[in-house]
Parts: sequence; C-alpha cells; structure tokens
Amino acid sequence: MSYYLAAGPLDLAPARTSALPATATRIACLLLLGFALPARGAPAENSPQRTFDVRAHGARGDGQTLDTAAIQQAIVACGEAGGGRVLLPAGEYLSGTLRLQSGVELHLAEGARLVGTTELDAYGGFETEEGTPPLPQSRWHRGLIVGEHLHDIAFTGAGVIDGNKVFDPRGEEKMRGPHTILLGHCRGVSLRDLTLRDSANYAFFFLHSQEVRVENATFEGGWDGVHFRGSPDAWNRDVRITDCRFFTGDDSIAGHYLEDAAVENCTINSSCNGVRLIGPARRLSFSRCEFYGPGKFEHRTGGRTNMLAALCLQPSAWDKQPGPLEDVRASDLTMRNVSCAFHVVTRPGNTARRLTFERVRATGVYRAAASVESWGEPTFDDVVFREVELQYQGGGAAADAQPPVRRPGVDARKLPAWGFYLRGVQGLTLDRVRLTTQEPDQRPVLIADGVGRLRLHSLQYTSPPEGVAPLVLKDVRQVDRDDE
Repeated sequence: MSYYLAAGPLDLAPARTSALPATATRIACLLLLGFALPARGAPAENSPQRTFDVRAHGARGDGQTLDTAAIQQAIVACGEAGGGRVLLPAGEYLSGTLRLQSGVELHLAEGARLVGTTELDAYGGFETEEGTPPLPQSRWHRGLIVGEHLHDIAFTGAGVIDGNKVFDPRGEEKMRGPHTILLGHCRGVSLRDLTLRDSANYAFFFLHSQEVRVENATFEGGWDGVHFRGSPDAWNRDVRITDCRFFTGDDSIAGHYLEDAAVENCTINSSCNGVRLIGPARRLSFSRCEFYGPGKFEHRTGGRTNMLAALCLQPSAWDKQPGPLEDVRASDLTMRNVSCAFHVVTRPGNTARRLTFERVRATGVYRAAASVESWGEPTFDDVVFREVELQYQGGGAAADAQPPVRRPGVDARKLPAWGFYLRGVQGLTLDRVRLTTQEPDQRPVLIADGVGRLRLHSLQYTSPPEGVAPLVLKDVRQVDRDDE
C-alpha cells in the first residue's frame, strides 16, 4: 500500500497504486541502467567435475591439526589438472593462508568448517606485482584465502568459513587480523550458499575484479561483509549480490569504483552502515532489500549495536577518490531503526547525477534527516525521490535548528531540519514523499540551500509546531509546485 500525497498537513487516506511484478521490475531496471548479462560462462562449480578431497591429501579435519599444507596440495593438484572441485567434507579444518588457482571451486560440504588459525605468521597476502595497478602488499592486505590474477573461481557449499576473530595487535585499530577471502584482478568469481562467520577483518574483499557473483550467502559478525576497491583506471565491473543475509559488526556492503552492479533481495542488519560507498560508482542498483537495526553482532571497536545509515553514499569520504556517482537507483526498500535513510554527499573532485530513490519506506529513523549535499561546486543533478515514506522519531528542540551546518565526517549527523536537508543541488524532485514524526519537532521539515530547481509534487508532512516554518529555502532559484 502506498499514498498519493497532498502538500501540507497529513491526509492519511490510502490510495491504491499498481506496481510491476518483481520479475518485470528487475528486467526494467536492468534495461534502464544498461546492464549487460555476463558474457562469460559460469564459474568452476558448473564445469565438468573433477573432485579433489582434501582428506586424500592428508587433511585431518579434527580442529586441532593445522591442515594448511594438505588443503593447499589439493588446490594445486586441482589447478594442475585443469580445474575442478576441492572438497572439504564434514569436519573442522584449521588453516592459515590458502592460495587459490584458476578454475578451482572450493566446496565446503554441510558440516564442514574452515577455521583461521590464531598463529599470525601463518598468514600472507598478495605476492605478485603484475597488473595495473599493482596489488597492494602490506600487513593489512592478508587473508585466510587469497587469489590474484585468477579466472573462473568459486566458493560454494553449505559449510562455514570461520575467520575465528583472529586478533592482531599490529593490525588496524591494534586488533584487526586477516581478511577471510582476499582477491585481486580476478574475473569470473562466485560465492554461493556459504556462511562467512567472525571475520577478523573484511569477509569478502576484492580489488579490480570483474564478473563477481555473491548469491545466497550469509555474513555473520566481523567487520565489513562485502568490500570492493578499485581505482580510476581499474573499476570493479559486473557485480551481483543477490539473496544474501548480512549480520555484520561493521558496514555490510562497502567500497569504491564499482560499475554495472546490483544488490537484490538482501537482508541487511548492521552495527554500522548498511551500504557505504566511499568512492565513485555508476550504473548501480539496490532493489527489494530490507535494512534494519540494531545490529545482531556488536561493532567490535566500540561495542555498540545501533545501526547507522541504510544508504551512506559519500565519494571521497575517507580520502580523495575522484570520479562520478551516477545512474544509481534504489527501489522497493524497507528500513527500520536506522540513524538515517539516505546520506548522499559529494566533495571536490566528485560529481553526481541521475540518482533515483523510489518506493522506499523507513520507520524509526532516530538521528538524521535524509540529505543530499555537495561540498564542492554544486554537482548534484537529476535527483529524484518518488513514493518515499520516512517516519522519524522526532523530538528536536528549537535550539537544534540554529547551529550552522558543517561539512560531514564519514557518517550521517544531526541536522537543523528533521525531514530533508539539500545543499548544492542543481535539480531535485520530491514526488509523493511523506514525512512524519512520532514526537513533535521544533525544526523545519525541509531546508534547501543553494538549489537550482526544486520540484515538489504532492509533498506531505506532519504539521510543524506554531511559529516553525515547514520549508526553509535559501538561494533556491526556482521552485515548481503543482499543489499550490
């Protein structure tokens, strides 16, 4: 059920709307964004099966013996045979770094657990300097499973890869250990059905990679669930994250330089942000996902469980990452108990255009207004919020409307408006948007500062207290309203 909205005080009578079936919606979104179906064949799990049982290579699977060498022997034998399946039967396999090879599917049967050893010297990272750009080599870039310059690889099965919360006093924040899966310059990657648990750093981390599929996977605890990084001349391309469950201590999905990508039918529960973009992205969609807090697993640095923003899109938030944020679509999403529904910010060196957020419902938003903010030249254009309903806790005092707005840090912060804050935007549309508060709020509903053209179509909001202007417009050159 959705609402056709009228400006001013609320009219809560629902109206029927029609929607495309889920399959049709998906196809339409893919066509609209210009997505291409994968040109390559499926990764190794669908190739003719040659199975290499790690027990045949000496693995014990008793949870006590270090099985690194035996599992690695099975991987090498599989790779030398032209590819196939490396099988971990039921059991607990203690291991340090494993180095994957092209054409290899690492399959954990039901009841199998691959567990990271606490021996820090058993871990390594990228070894080669090939590729453009070269893969980073540092203590931070280490992993339980490492792959570089590979093609057609897969991680499958009903088993568990357990990062074991490996503690490294020399790691980031003087505690983070190796990533669980670390890939660089890979093509044709599949992660399917597995559970990744208690990662000592990122669970699934890939750099400069293409044709990546993450399907029906579960991420429990640890820091980031899926993390990706690229560069202006080496983007991550053709990425699909579908039907997954995220219960992460840090951001569920994060990274930069991502294009032709989709996140669909996912449950996202976090003690940090649901999605955090820290750099450019283009032709990216989020559809039919549920975001909710508080987090099931606490943030291991601060011990908190409150969820931050559902969608935090901030190119260059951590360091300068030049490039565009464009052709981003978020649709058919639900959110609850998040600090902010949408926090979208650009800085010098970044541009943003053609951003669409539609059919989104958020409840229990407890900290910050939805914001679209440019802190360089006014760079946002063609931003649309359509059929969006945001329910805030409210309770802001008159003093909360007075402080000047400062440049954001890396997360959403409290603002002098409770519903929307717009800054440095060339063109933005609010079409059938409904904004409500549970408690009276002494701040304006919306502040627009430095906006070229603001279109308001059937905007609906909770009536503000007496003496509080609902809409505050500063340096807004054109306002189009069809409801006055």
